[in-house]
Amino acid sequence: MSVIYLLLSLSILVAIVFFIAFIYSVKNGQYDDSYTPSVRMLFEDELVKEQPEELTKTKH
Repeated sequence: MSVIYLLLSLSILVAIVFFIAFIYSVKNGQYDDSYTPSVRMLFEDELVKEQPEELTKTKH
């Protein structure tokens, strides 16, 4: 039974260490996306077609 307490304590300790490491890496910008802005200009924007005024006005 004491082995279960030991393993439970160690697993909680390891989980806390990984959580602290995750928070530290997020705060230091580890997960910032530096690739997408550099290739964004390579993708064409979708053309937005404007509707003519005659179609947008309701007919009475």
